[in-house]
Amino acid sequence: MSTPASPLRIVLKAALLFVLVNLLFAAFDPMPALGKLSLYNGLLPGRERLPYGDDPGRAYNLSLYSLKAMFASHQLHGTPKAANEYRVLLIGDSSVWGYLLENKDTLTSALNAAGLQAADGRRAVFYNLGHPTISLSKDLLILDYAMHYQPDLVIWPLTLEAFPLSKQVSSPLLQHNPQRAGALILNYDLPLDPADSAFVRQDAWGASLLGQRRNLADLLRLQLYGVLWAATGVDVHIPEQVERHAIDLEADERYGEFLPPELPETALALDVLAAGIQRAGETPVLLINEPMFVSRGANSDIRYNSFYPRWAYDQYRQWLQAEAERQAWHYADLWQAVDNDQFTNTPIHLTPAGTQQLAQQIATALAELFDLEKK
Repeated sequence: MSTPASPLRIVLKAALLFVLVNLLFAAFDPMPALGKLSLYNGLLPGRERLPYGDDPGRAYNLSLYSLKAMFASHQLHGTPKAANEYRVLLIGDSSVWGYLLENKDTLTSALNAAGLQAADGRRAVFYNLGHPTISLSKDLLILDYAMHYQPDLVIWPLTLEAFPLSKQVSSPLLQHNPQRAGALILNYDLPLDPADSAFVRQDAWGASLLGQRRNLADLLRLQLYGVLWAATGVDVHIPEQVERHAIDLEADERYGEFLPPELPETALALDVLAAGIQRAGETPVLLINEPMFVSRGANSDIRYNSFYPRWAYDQYRQWLQAEAERQAWHYADLWQAVDNDQFTNTPIHLTPAGTQQLAQQIATALAELFDLEKK
């Protein structure tokens, strides 16, 4: 007759099994493979924009840090490139993603509705790869991954807030992808530190099953919210009342850590911009200085808006124009392409009507630079 195992032996065995499972999880690092597993583009339709959100209960969306999972949920991942498709990717900040806009009102949707085609007859199809944080390095990270999807053109809207070197590692998406970001820094000799303390690095415990429980939960929640999103088409919560951007401004000439008369060109991440164009290789990149609100209220002689004093923004425009000419980059300065009353909660977020205005201006630039015109 066998002797029943003692409670202590059961506890010890369970503890050893728990430790073993966590060690094996850390050793084999299944997170990248798990990120590729997705119900999207199969049981569920692919999302029209990358996952992002802080109110999943109302938006059926969430923010996570796995590029593989983000792209696996996007319609681009599930759309084989057809022979008659001229594929255009849009990268950039929240204005590209479409903050406070439904999918049907985003810049990508407006451009798709324009019905553009290439000179050889291929149909232009635009994909929204914007992400709501402002950093050129974050855009480079997304572009680096997106190049696997064989784009024919990349459109990259920009604003000065994305350029300061001090802000390049401020995006959580970049911070939680230290290996990819570090490789880009080294490969393109960027003026950034791959050992920056802002990067979130995992120790052995962090790579374990227990240490990865938040990321595992996010992967699961992304699939679960996909069911609700597929049923409703809702991936952003738009409040009934939105606090408008400031019109009357502070009498403050400071831009970040800088004061007039000069914004040091060395403080701007022009090298990151060049790296993005280099990463695109033979695929052309259209850089766009995106529209912004220009105040006519108090202290508007000092500042254009709550983001920018006039002196700093004017220097940025001059430098970007000069660099685009020197490097022979495709560039369109559309900073005043949208009516002043078509901005919402920030100086760069647009209403649906403002987005349509911008899309028309971009369509004009595409016709002039790349022979993309209406059918």
